[in-house]
Amino acid sequence: MPYEEKNVAGKRVKETDYYKRMLLRSEKFRKEYGEKKRCLTPEEMPWEDSPQGRIKHLVNEEMDTVECCLDMYMQEIPPGSRSGKHRHMAEELFYVLEGKGYDLHWDASFTLDDKYHWHWEEEPKKFEWEEGDFVYIPPYTTHQHFNADPDKPARFITATNRLVREMGFDWWEQIENAPEYKEGK
Repeated sequence: MPYEEKNVAGKRVKETDYYKRMLLRSEKFRKEYGEKKRCLTPEEMPWEDSPQGRIKHLVNEEMDTVECCLDMYMQEIPPGSRSGKHRHMAEELFYVLEGKGYDLHWDASFTLDDKYHWHWEEEPKKFEWEEGDFVYIPPYTTHQHFNADPDKPARFITATNRLVREMGFDWWEQIENAPEYKEGK
């Protein structure tokens, strides 16, 4: 087998400069990286009314910071309300700043032939949380956050791994929007 490749290897005529372009991209990246923000003020962290709910972006790939691996945001859920329901290939973790509530998680499994066939549990697992708690959400688990306090908002900081998307698994699905979300707003 190795000798067969030897016989045809020299006959290929297609040429490229992939490696040279990679070196140029790397040089450009290093130059731009040194100019990116290393510290953000609260005024530079934008709020967004998203299908997932009201979030304040702390670190996002759109924000021109040196951080290349994580996206982080603070989410605020109004009293007695809930977030949107979604799933994504990157694992997620969040730390509860204030409030109390619970999460519903529908764990995923899959079979694989020429493509992935995903299956989610019919009944969700419930995880109660309160101020100071840390919650882990496995990859592609459908999940939703609920504020159990009828009088006070719940706030938490969420982090997701951006690298999973860059590796070809940019799979985000919004199953249900947060009740306060207004399309086109």
